[in-house]
Amino acid sequence: MENVASPRRVTSVDLLRGIVMILMALDHTRDYFSILRFQPEDLSRATFGLFMTRWVTHYCAPTFFLLAGVGASLMLRAGRTKGQVSTFLLTRGLWLIFLEITVLHFAWNFNWGFPKFLLVIWALGLSMIILAALLHLPTRVVAAFAISTIVLHNLLDGVTPQMLGALSPLWTVLHSPGLIAGKIFVGYPIVPWFAVMALGYALGEVFSWEPSRRKTFLVKAGVAVTIGFVLLRLSNTYGNPGAWSSQRNALMTFASFLNLNKYPPSLLYLAMTLGPAMIALSLFESARGKLVDIISVYGKVPFFYYVLHLFLIHGLSVAFAQWQGGDWRFLSLNTQAFPAWYGVSLPGVYLAWAIVILLLYFPCKWFAGLKGRNKSRWLSYL
Repeated sequence: MENVASPRRVTSVDLLRGIVMILMALDHTRDYFSILRFQPEDLSRATFGLFMTRWVTHYCAPTFFLLAGVGASLMLRAGRTKGQVSTFLLTRGLWLIFLEITVLHFAWNFNWGFPKFLLVIWALGLSMIILAALLHLPTRVVAAFAISTIVLHNLLDGVTPQMLGALSPLWTVLHSPGLIAGKIFVGYPIVPWFAVMALGYALGEVFSWEPSRRKTFLVKAGVAVTIGFVLLRLSNTYGNPGAWSSQRNALMTFASFLNLNKYPPSLLYLAMTLGPAMIALSLFESARGKLVDIISVYGKVPFFYYVLHLFLIHGLSVAFAQWQGGDWRFLSLNTQAFPAWYGVSLPGVYLAWAIVILLLYFPCKWFAGLKGRNKSRWLSYL
């Protein structure tokens, strides 16, 4: 297989991506091991600790989409032409969508049947396909289009699939999560996820700047976005389908303030997560040491980690369910159907999460080493 130019490794990108991959495993471990049968966002039932366990994982998907766009930009700076990068994004995007409805469907459910779930990897793949076209435009145009989409898409919240008749499946794919024909569940509508990746592509240009200029820009941009989030959320006027409100105590009122819409991600959800992500990119530039090296291992092989962590979490939950109650066949994405006897409390979830992260380190380190030594094109698809 032909060798190709690879983007240079950027410590801040690998470290930030490693952190969000580790946090992502917490969310999925909670899905498969928790004894609770309600969503942490249900503030009438959740504790503050349970809500924050879910909330901290909100940083995963937006940051991952942003960094995927940055990665595309770094490919250009490593010597690839726009045509080569565009072809790579197109083919890898198609590959990810295929894997979502086959291998990853099986990893989530341990069956091949319907409904098929179009989740984060589907949205990532389709966003890559869209970016394959957008990157031929001037970077400033891509940035303006991405920001406009992120800022304005909540104006469409009042449009439902039912309003569009025969075009309702298209709207489900674009902006309103739901079931299509009883066979396909769209969990991640593409708007505005593709815009987050496009924004990351435009942001990637800063990695050609002198370091002090880049760090200053990232901090200022991140702080401005975060302050914008706080002020707009306080106003309860725009940017999220649900308003915040006073709850039973101060902590839960704070949880209400942070309780934002992810499906699809609202403007405020993205501002809350992407602002700190940009600050972290700046702060992590000078990060060094053993802990940084360990965390960065996960960030160097994100898709390999993603596939492996689903099989590992699901496999461990099968063993635990068999030990706890003698049956595991209920384990799937339909966590509401789990029996009352199954699961552990929140501390048990954290223990299972720690075991998962520890077990994942060694295969991820091996694969990161393999990718570092072997520049074959096929490895860039994993």
